[in-house]
Amino acid sequence: MIAGEMLNWSDLHPSDGRPATSGPVPAELLAAVLRPTDSVLVAGPHSLELLEQVAKTAASVDVLTRSAPDAEEIAEAFGVRVFCGSLDHFGPEHGKPAYDVVVALDGLPRLVGPDTLVMSWTDALGVLKGRLAPEGRLLLAAENSFGIERLVQPDPTVTVPRDEDWPRDLAGDTAPPSGLKAVKAALDAAELPVTKTYAIYPTLAEASVALTEVEGALPAAVVARAVAGRFSGPTLTDPYRTTQDAVAAGLGSELAAGWYFVVGDAADAPEVLPAGVVPDGPGVLLEEQLFAALRIDDQAALRRTVQAYVTWLRAQPADVAAVAAPDNVIADGTAYRVFGDGVAVNGRGDALVVAQLGRFVRRALEAGARAPWTAGSTPRDVTSRLASTTGLVVTDELWASVAENNEMIRPQGSAEQLATIARLAQELSEASTQATWFEGQLKGIRMSKPYRVGMAVLNPARVVVKRVRRVVR
Repeated sequence: MIAGEMLNWSDLHPSDGRPATSGPVPAELLAAVLRPTDSVLVAGPHSLELLEQVAKTAASVDVLTRSAPDAEEIAEAFGVRVFCGSLDHFGPEHGKPAYDVVVALDGLPRLVGPDTLVMSWTDALGVLKGRLAPEGRLLLAAENSFGIERLVQPDPTVTVPRDEDWPRDLAGDTAPPSGLKAVKAALDAAELPVTKTYAIYPTLAEASVALTEVEGALPAAVVARAVAGRFSGPTLTDPYRTTQDAVAAGLGSELAAGWYFVVGDAADAPEVLPAGVVPDGPGVLLEEQLFAALRIDDQAALRRTVQAYVTWLRAQPADVAAVAAPDNVIADGTAYRVFGDGVAVNGRGDALVVAQLGRFVRRALEAGARAPWTAGSTPRDVTSRLASTTGLVVTDELWASVAENNEMIRPQGSAEQLATIARLAQELSEASTQATWFEGQLKGIRMSKPYRVGMAVLNPARVVVKRVRRVVR
């Protein structure tokens, strides 16, 4: 115990707070940076799996944690030296004078507790820098206060104080500076040269992908998948499309959930974490090509793309075709290849084609994407249109074999729902205008002299015809 400890608190097993940093992304970064001869200080809450990895890799390990129950669990599990308390009480008399590696992949805010009222992020960074060897390496995380989740699904409980939201001093908050540029500027001011910066998605505590450069079609698809998997419920905007658009606009790094900064030698650290998560080679997702054609109503391009895709799909082995939906196929000119693991669909032949086209239609309707069909179209209607470009007719039996129902699909995001409502209102207004115009035209015809003369001639003839029919009967 070094003071500032929290006796009835756990960051490893939180009741209403975020979990400790974990996952394959920090694990691979540690594997790339740590060496068997290193002395390591792990500062802040890291999962037991990460701590076990560090303990098995490094020559010596010290852990700094604010939670007393966590400190006991870590010491018992790994036999490492654990200092329980807040960072502002971690003095030169605790641990080693300098460490080869300082690991703070959870950031700095959870290095202090309620007893530390004044300690800024810069001050906390200075303490860690003071324990770093001259040629040492620092692995630091910083959370983004304005990440992609602010555009997709803001935390609804942000105004409701949680257990860890104790009072702080405005002049000494441990939250990092706002924005990537501000954090980099603070590190430069502290004379900590950053050799690598990773953008983290979808959350800092549970990162599933980290990239040094978030640009290009395939990295954008990987990031969008991660965000969409994290925010799967009702959202403000469609998470997949919003992330794709953000990366296309060059904001992939700025809108990341957080960042990893590597200070010191990072020659062995890969550009992408985990390795292999972004497919190699050129190309773009087939789904993006289809969306691009739909946005500008390029029916010729849409027809060519669907026909080429269906021809390729029919030639694939069953296991490949089952996961080769348009959102999981990379198109490079006229060549196609599978992107990665996808959702397998059942069916063969025509049923498989309809199922994969139907998946694209469902994703397009959920995203509220602009399309040349009416806003109230059902999944079967749109799928039938796409299938007809290949000469395939979607019958009742064929549709029933690949879909449970034909209900209208509501866009996932509230913004897309409002856009759909506006489009429905516009289509209704246009239909009403056309009906009014036709009624006016019909009224004008009925008021014209030729019409009245014709009616005057035809009416007596009609009476004669009716009487003749009665006599014949």
